Amino acid sequence: MTALATDYDETLAEEGLVSATTFASLQKLKESHRKLILVSGRQLPDLKQIFPQLGIFDRVVAENGAVLHDPTTEEQRLLAPAPPPAFVESLRKRGVDPLLVGRSVIGTLVPNELIVLDEIRRQGLELEIIFNKGAVMVLPSGINKATGLMAALDDLGLPVDGVVAIGDAENDHHFLRRAGFGAAVANALPSLKKTADRVTLAPMGDGVAEIIDDILRGDIAIADASKNDVAIGKMARG
Repeated sequence: MTALATDYDETLAEEGLVSATTFASLQKLKESHRKLILVSGRQLPDLKQIFPQLGIFDRVVAENGAVLHDPTTEEQRLLAPAPPPAFVESLRKRGVDPLLVGRSVIGTLVPNELIVLDEIRRQGLELEIIFNKGAVMVLPSGINKATGLMAALDDLGLPVDGVVAIGDAENDHHFLRRAGFGAAVANALPSLKKTADRVTLAPMGDGVAEIIDDILRGDIAIADASKNDVAIGKMARG
């Protein structure tokens, strides 16, 4: 196992904050010469503000796969087109609130997806809606956490087979499936638990720490992560 890729909200963090014990677990994994990748739906400036220790990660994938960031060099790379200005303006005129516009992602809350979908159809745009529990994200078709993860791994020169991915919500399905081993924290949606190779006993940050402890003990082995097989990871604890 060469890298851990983790979602942020309600996976690594609880109510936006990472506990000291969870952060200590990240440090232990880092000290084992494995890579850490953060894969989040949040915008990068938001992540930097809420989690000042972002530099512990080797790469950060923000905006649900649309932005790749190297915390060491502060380099940012846009992996998807910017949102069409006319589309953004039409959403404002139709009263979509909140309306958060990133470098590529557009964010709002349910039930605003009904207006968003109507505007996508009306303007004939190649955009898709991705849900994250109560949040709604709009991105160019084909952009998701899995594509962002692959860009990060390409940057680091790492194979996807050696990656353990962990998440909690709808936007983590592709992400977990693409990795060599997919884990869902105990508080994850039931549908994601079905996607995962493993569901942690503990929720959120404690669940991430649980996975890290198992990695360091060698309890998670990734034998052949071609993902042509559904179940790849094997757990010593079952």
